[in-house]
Amino acid sequence: MKRFPLSLALATVLAFPAMAQDLRAPADFDSIEDQTERSAAIFEEMGKVLTHPRCLNCHPKGGPTQGDDMQPHEPPVVRGDADFGAPGMTCNTCHGAENFETTGVGGIESIPGHEPWSLAPVEMAWAGLGLGEICEQLKDPERNGDRSLEELHEHMAEDGLVGWGWEPGEGRTPAPGSQELFGQLTQAWIDTGAACPG
Repeated sequence: MKRFPLSLALATVLAFPAMAQDLRAPADFDSIEDQTERSAAIFEEMGKVLTHPRCLNCHPKGGPTQGDDMQPHEPPVVRGDADFGAPGMTCNTCHGAENFETTGVGGIESIPGHEPWSLAPVEMAWAGLGLGEICEQLKDPERNGDRSLEELHEHMAEDGLVGWGWEPGEGRTPAPGSQELFGQLTQAWIDTGAACPG
């Protein structure tokens, strides 16, 4: 059996703290009797996903960031008129329909991909916001893509681009839990009144 040095194991844990972070199920909040408090607590659990680099990298105020450390996108890119990059350098210039494994040149193990691949519109940017602010933004049709709460649940639970966060390719830490569990939490948050943390 091959053994790794303790320093290597420790470095791995420190480099990917979200790996140990999992999501609780909606039933884990049943002991909170006040429905508004339960709803806010469920949203805080959802926040483990919403504030994870897999979400924040694609919901920036400016250009996209990348990696678990959320560094500026390399090569440098801009949003462009349709949040899809500048003419001649759109997102799909580099990002294909699926993740692409590389040879690790330049420390890059894979190039993320999905069809479609794009930044969230700027009105849906939440990098740098507190969890309560993200919650209010998600409920606001003017800042959530004109979605009802039911449509928001469908987006969270079934959209393939959201689901990419749990299958991000080599070199990236997946979002906590699973898309299925995240969808269940979203529905439980809605069912309990869609309350936001204070």
